[in-house]
Amino acid sequence: MPVHAAALDGQVSSWLTTFGPILFYAIVFGLVFAGTGLFIGVFIPFVTGDSLLFAAGLLAAGSDALNIWVLAIGVGVAAFLGDQVGFLLGRHYGRPYLDRRSGAWVRRGVVRAEKFYTDLGWWAVVVARFIPWGRVLVPPVAGIARMDYLKFVAANLVGALAWGVLLVVTGYFAASIPAVRSAAYAVGGFFILASIVAGVVAWRRNRASA
Repeated sequence: MPVHAAALDGQVSSWLTTFGPILFYAIVFGLVFAGTGLFIGVFIPFVTGDSLLFAAGLLAAGSDALNIWVLAIGVGVAAFLGDQVGFLLGRHYGRPYLDRRSGAWVRRGVVRAEKFYTDLGWWAVVVARFIPWGRVLVPPVAGIARMDYLKFVAANLVGALAWGVLLVVTGYFAASIPAVRSAAYAVGGFFILASIVAGVVAWRRNRASA
């Protein structure tokens, strides 16, 4: 992550110089939203993901024009809204398309996806936020699988805020505390590991009850 952030730092700085703080916020928020809501993250996962947020946090630390909390919270909100759009597109367009296909393989796949998101969908949505391809594909697939909407909203809120706010703030403090760069890996790794362990426990409990 720091390598890609360093590569993007000059580009992100040029945005601030060229467009000013308001349009800078809009560009960052727009890219975060489009990364999942418009599936742009499929084509440019690093520009719309972790590296962008880390670089934006680094830039905020050295600029009086940027407010770190406006940036961090705005990124979290943009990430949340992007996943919501991806979920709704999957539910309202992806699922009807698949329902019109009569192939047995498609039907079996949909049934398996529904079971997966019923049992482990909450954790999948949270963990996917920290995986470049996962954050793009999991929301629409959750919509296709008709995951419970309120459960998706709760998981999306946790994942979006943990990912968005954490990385921006980490980048901000990494500018003055180099050790924070290494700590970012530890915190992110712990969060993912804890989520996976909890998901496995839930899966085993579901199998036992079944």
